Parts: sequence; structure tokens; C-alpha cells
Amino acid sequence: MPLCIQTVPVPAYHQTLAPISPKGFVVCNPKRPLHDLEILTVLRSKIGGSIHLRRKNHGTKIFLGCNGLVSANDALADDRVKKRNIVEHIFLLRAKSDLSDVEEKDMLDHLYTSQYQMSGIIAISLGCIEDPNVDNFTHAVYMRFQKKEDIARFYVNSYYSRVLKEHVTPYCYGSVSVDYESEVEDDILSIFRRGEEFNHGVECILLISIFDTAPGDAIEDALATLQNLILQFRPFIVQATQGYNLKLTDSEYTHGAVIRFPSFEALEAFRESTEYKDMWRLKFRPIIRKAVLTHFSVDPVGTELM
Repeated sequence: MPLCIQTVPVPAYHQTLAPISPKGFVVCNPKRPLHDLEILTVLRSKIGGSIHLRRKNHGTKIFLGCNGLVSANDALADDRVKKRNIVEHIFLLRAKSDLSDVEEKDMLDHLYTSQYQMSGIIAISLGCIEDPNVDNFTHAVYMRFQKKEDIARFYVNSYYSRVLKEHVTPYCYGSVSVDYESEVEDDILSIFRRGEEFNHGVECILLISIFDTAPGDAIEDALATLQNLILQFRPFIVQATQGYNLKLTDSEYTHGAVIRFPSFEALEAFRESTEYKDMWRLKFRPIIRKAVLTHFSVDPVGTELM
């Protein structure tokens, strides 16, 4: 089984014409990001794909459907894109029930600013988890490193150890971490998660625990199905990675994924789609022990932290 699954590089969704199929385009205003658009036309293609979009202020879901939007030519072109290896770090926390707002801010501020006090972290996002989950996780931290050697040094860094001891452990009663290797487009903005697309949105984190007895081909099939679903939704996903947990001895979760959506409505459309539900029912449920799908909002730097 491969240790990593290739990322789907996603073109900027604010382009005036963003092609999604041989006969379909997203008609956008280049001066306004996707989440501010009042109405986008229904998109259709010869292979049956359609998406309905409306501004959330109108009280309607942004996505009413999404299927069949990526052609075989799109997938082949994606395979030819030059990629760069990266390592993703997911850190989920269970905060104590009596955590105050001041304590929460202290914890998140110190975790976020650790990127400025130590080398190796090339991207970071964190926040308060917005939906209930089976493991009672309350906060999530996501970090990206360029290589496995960087994350190995990160774990033994004295500054980070002090942050955990003084500003995280006193406020939490449990945590879990997952590290995995994946690929992103070999582009500065994609590697470092910079640009307008990464300044806001929703960070979705998926952790999966697969049975030791699960057949290898069933695991590969399930992961490939997830990757294909991400590819299908690529016009409305900023970036996605997934991979095999490099720290199996320290975590019960065997696989992880991070998907950045431009809005909560985009995430909701993804996880409420028929394709997503069928994938879990047919591909994952027979082979997994447990799974956590959670998310947190990402705010522009400087508006919430520091």
C-alpha cells in the first residue's frame, strides 16, 4: 500500500472563467471571492454534472448538487503537474470543560506563534472545532513541514516542548496527533499555502482508523475513491492532501486527510453529497474501526489571534 496519495492541485476559484468541464464554466467576478458571490449560474456538462450556488445570506444552501464535473482529460493533465513532497501534522486537543476564553486564547496564540520561534513550519492553521465528534476533540492544529527530518526536529524542540507544558497541557486532558507524507503542486503558493484562497475558509480534518485485518486492496480502493471524490469537487476545494500515518505507535488512527474548503457551504455540499455517503457506506465502513471528520473556520491572520 502506498504511503501517500497525490494531492489534487486546485486552480484559483476566483478566475473570471474557471473551466470545470468541456462545456461548463464558473462565471465569477474576479474582484469578489467565491464566498461573497450573490448567485452563480447552474453549471452543467454533457456527463451530467451540475452545481447550484446561492449566497448564504439568502437562506439557501450554496450547493444543491455536484457530480461528474471533471473529465478524463482533466485527470490526465493533473498527473502531469509537477509535485513537491511535504509532511502534514495534525494535532487534535480535548480542552477541559472549564476552559475560559482567556485561557483558550493563550493556548492558541502560543501554538500559532510557535512558527516564528522555530524553523521547519512552513504553514499553519488552528481553531476551535465547530462540530461534535466521537472523541470529544475541541481544538485542532494543522502544520506543514517540507520533509520528515523537519518534523523530527520539531518534536524535540525545547521551545515547542515548553509551549506544550506551559500553555497546552494545563488546559487539556487529552490529545492525538497524526503525521503523513503527501504531495502538493510544486508552486510557492501551494507549498506554503499563501494567497487569497488560504486567508479564509474552512479547514476540514479527517482521521481514519483501519482494521489491521482489512485487505490491502480494499484499503487502496477506499482511499482511491476518496481521492476521486476530491477530484470531482476540485472547482470548490482550495487544496487537499491525504496519507498514511507515519506515527502509528503513538496514535490509533492509521490515515489522515486535510481539505481546505472556501466556505462551510462547500464543506457541507461535499459531506452531504450522495457520492460521499455512498463512499462511506460501501468503501470505508467495512474496513474501519472508527473515523473522525471535523472542521474549524480559518480567519484572516491578525483578526483573531495575537
